[in-house]
Amino acid sequence: MTRSPLLLVLATLALSMPASAGPKTSSSATPKASSSATPVPLPSATAPVAEDKSWSTCTEHVPPGATRPAMKEQFPRHATSGYAALLEVTVEHGKGETVLPQGFQTQASSAASRELEAAGFVFPEIDGGAAPTLAVSPNANGATTKVTVPVLLLPKTPGRSRMTLPPVPIALSRASGELLTLCTAPHEVIVEDPTSSTPDARPRANPAPRQQLEEWTLAKQLTIGAAVGCVLAAALALLAMWWTKRPRPVPPPPPPRPPWEVAFEELFAVRHAGLAREARFAEHYDRVSDAVRKYLGGRYGFDGLETTTREMTSILKRVEPPVVELTTILQFLDECDLVKFARFTPSDEDCTRVLDQGERIVHITIPPTVVVPPTLARPTVAASGGSSS
Repeated sequence: MTRSPLLLVLATLALSMPASAGPKTSSSATPKASSSATPVPLPSATAPVAEDKSWSTCTEHVPPGATRPAMKEQFPRHATSGYAALLEVTVEHGKGETVLPQGFQTQASSAASRELEAAGFVFPEIDGGAAPTLAVSPNANGATTKVTVPVLLLPKTPGRSRMTLPPVPIALSRASGELLTLCTAPHEVIVEDPTSSTPDARPRANPAPRQQLEEWTLAKQLTIGAAVGCVLAAALALLAMWWTKRPRPVPPPPPPRPPWEVAFEELFAVRHAGLAREARFAEHYDRVSDAVRKYLGGRYGFDGLETTTREMTSILKRVEPPVVELTTILQFLDECDLVKFARFTPSDEDCTRVLDQGERIVHITIPPTVVVPPTLARPTVAASGGSSS
């Protein structure tokens, strides 16, 4: 059955207090002792630390049938107070065994952390860039894992101190899910004060203050709101400009005027132009002929001004129902062509007669459902007396 990784991590750490110091000699018992401090003897480079004390905070656990991996340790013999020293542990383990990378995380309020601080050692915060590192090198028999753990040294008293790093557990996970715990040996270290070689050392002044940057939440929100408001205002302005300049549909043109109304107005204008009185007979006939031709074209659906008399005769003969008094209309057109093209010189009475005849043609061809206003019909009746305007 595979164990949970959380249980494996929680079972990895057990740190202990350093060994208690020997009994102190009273100052009264040695009144003639020299005032000069006796140098602390340094540990031998090869002699191991005496292991006459039982460290109950770290207990090795090797499951039955498992082989204890070979482990080599290295820790500096000299260090400086307030600085970190590196504990290097090399573990040669078999295949399927893995050194847990979370074996050195401790809670600030845990018993292991308090005991480690009492001994003068602190593991730096992992998030601060001083996390333990693992270097795995596979080989034919398994792998070799080098664990490097930074340890901060904080002695209780100033000056030179002799400190003992308690055993540190190294946790391994087997392929079967079992947990294997190894304990490092205690390591003695001579801790020097950073100012031990400085005569009359004095505390250094505090560094110059740095400018603190504070997030002004209200100003930030107001700035964002103003920026959003400007964007919305610009968008609304562009939308308003587009709306005012958008192409608008052209209003429909007024309905065309009935062709008989236009014809009556043009013939009325010819009657009061006085062309016959000025002997402008050809122009008089021409204007009357154009007014009647335009009317016939609009009434029966063709271009009266661009159609010859022969073409107009053919069109009018095909109109259904038949055009009223078609013979009179054709005679009117022939008479107008005679004056226009044959240079026939009409009289004043001829001008009045052809004008009355043109108005009569318009009257008799108006649709029966149309009521002609008296203002349009009256000029023809007034002109029927034969007087010339």
